[in-house]
Amino acid sequence: MTVEIKYVVVREGEEKMSFANKKDADAYDKMLDLAEVLGDWLQESPLKLEDDQNEALAMWLAEQRDALSAIIKTGKLPESDTSEKAAPASRKKASADAPSADVKPIKAA
Repeated sequence: MTVEIKYVVVREGEEKMSFANKKDADAYDKMLDLAEVLGDWLQESPLKLEDDQNEALAMWLAEQRDALSAIIKTGKLPESDTSEKAAPASRKKASADAPSADVKPIKAA
């Protein structure tokens, strides 16, 4: 018999994702915190988005936090792989703060 430890990120009573290690779980939880703040901030914008569009944009911005930070600091797009630009965000490889390959989604958003 094997014992397996899983770290589960839970938001508002809903299990979002499980992880094999605490570091990945904490990074994902931090990204969700950022997405929540960005979502609230986006609601204040003059551009009115549907709730699901607002949530998707906030999550994407949170996932792209490093690139967004570089753009704000330098005023330029960061250098990146051209194939990465063409792939949708949901298909991109995991970044340092995104879940690793051994992550199994509990429930699709």
